[in-house]
Amino acid sequence: MDYSRLKISALLLVVIIGSGTAGYIVVEGWSAFDALYMTIITISTVGFGETHPLSTAGRVVTLCIIVSGIGVLTYSLGLVAQIIVEGELRRLFGRRKLEKKIAQLKDHYIICGFGRIGSTIAKELSAEHIPIVVIEQAPLHVEQIESCRYLYLNMDATADSTLLKAGLHRAKGLVTAVSSDADNVFIALSAKGLRPDIFILARASDTKNEDKLLRAGASRVVCPYQMGGRRMAEILQRPTVVDFIDNTMMNNALDLKMEEAVIGPTSMLIGKTIVTSNLRQDFGVIIVAIKKASNEMIYNPMPTETFDAGDVIVVIGKKDGLRRMTDILT
Repeated sequence: MDYSRLKISALLLVVIIGSGTAGYIVVEGWSAFDALYMTIITISTVGFGETHPLSTAGRVVTLCIIVSGIGVLTYSLGLVAQIIVEGELRRLFGRRKLEKKIAQLKDHYIICGFGRIGSTIAKELSAEHIPIVVIEQAPLHVEQIESCRYLYLNMDATADSTLLKAGLHRAKGLVTAVSSDADNVFIALSAKGLRPDIFILARASDTKNEDKLLRAGASRVVCPYQMGGRRMAEILQRPTVVDFIDNTMMNNALDLKMEEAVIGPTSMLIGKTIVTSNLRQDFGVIIVAIKKASNEMIYNPMPTETFDAGDVIVVIGKKDGLRRMTDILT
């Protein structure tokens, strides 16, 4: 829509009203208010009649106002209507397009809340090309989501219908990171009730509410303030360790990554030890830990440790080697 046309028509309308008002004042000797009133009712064609009896010259002024003013006014109103209709249609088709894309998603993550925590999670997942759907109601946050081109729903995350529309039954997990712990509890309850096996990561503003969130169905609970305090303490005590972890996890320039992978039921690694698997030689990865199916965590495993189906291995390596390694794990 070219808004310059609307500006020009509005300017012309102002000029016509001013000229008509001045015309009545000069020709008929009316007061400024009577002249303005007569000009407005003439342009708007409301048919209230003449304010005062008109002379021939006054009628000529009226004819000029009718010919020029009604055309410009009609054109201006048409432009305004066009803007309104186009805006509504754009929003309608935009919503339908978003909902259609969301309906096609699978193995995505649902992020409830786009505050400081939610926006950071969305950014990190998107950087890894992991599909996400954000649920947010605040207009300011919605504008930020649109600028980032994330799929989103401008709805209430505590409503069951919203979670279903976000594809809860097809999602890989849900993050509830709204500002209110009470709402996070409610969202976790709703999501767990709709899909008992869904993985739920919940944010807690107060550590006292962690147990409530776990009882509500959250799989993991994170308290950002507590984690931030612990990290600051770690930097003070072990800065090199923190630098190593940051470089491994977040520095893309190093091409290093810490990753976890599940050993599938038909994997060729089943029954092999760390040594005989040749993971280090073939893919250049370092095995940091193994999580057994029983949830037992083996840190810094010995070379003789045996792989079983369902084991989750935590490794560090280059991204290309990690991608190639996943092919033999399934």
